[in-house]
Amino acid sequence: MANQTRRVDPEEVNRIRDLLRTTGVRATPARIAVLQELRAADAPMTHADVAEKLVPLGFDKATVFRNLNDLAECELVSRTELGDHVWRFEALDPEHRGRNKHPHFVCVDCGGVTCLDDMQFTEGSRRRAAQIGSITEILIKGHCATCEPQVGH
Repeated sequence: MANQTRRVDPEEVNRIRDLLRTTGVRATPARIAVLQELRAADAPMTHADVAEKLVPLGFDKATVFRNLNDLAECELVSRTELGDHVWRFEALDPEHRGRNKHPHFVCVDCGGVTCLDDMQFTEGSRRRAAQIGSITEILIKGHCATCEPQVGH
């Protein structure tokens, strides 16, 4: 196993401690480590992704899983299933509640997930969505730029 060094930003750790305290959750080392990984990620992470980073640092898989779910329950983390029966987790920005939800793109070939944070919908699309009901997730599937050339037509 490769030697893993972990960057520790004291200011980020203090921000995470404050976030945990404001939600009434204890700021344990495991919760801080899980949130630190999710906040640094540029895409949703599975339990396996987070465990892969934290198990070498002394956290066990069950602790990571329990903390992911605890953080989802206190709404510091979103838990999403993108059609493959695997939960993915993302840190939420408590400063912008309600604006954290965003569409995801899933590559049907490699399974890669990309956040589509800045996607805008037309006024007509928003009206139509409101007529249908309350949309909680938008998922777009296709072939990512890496896999596209490999797909034969």
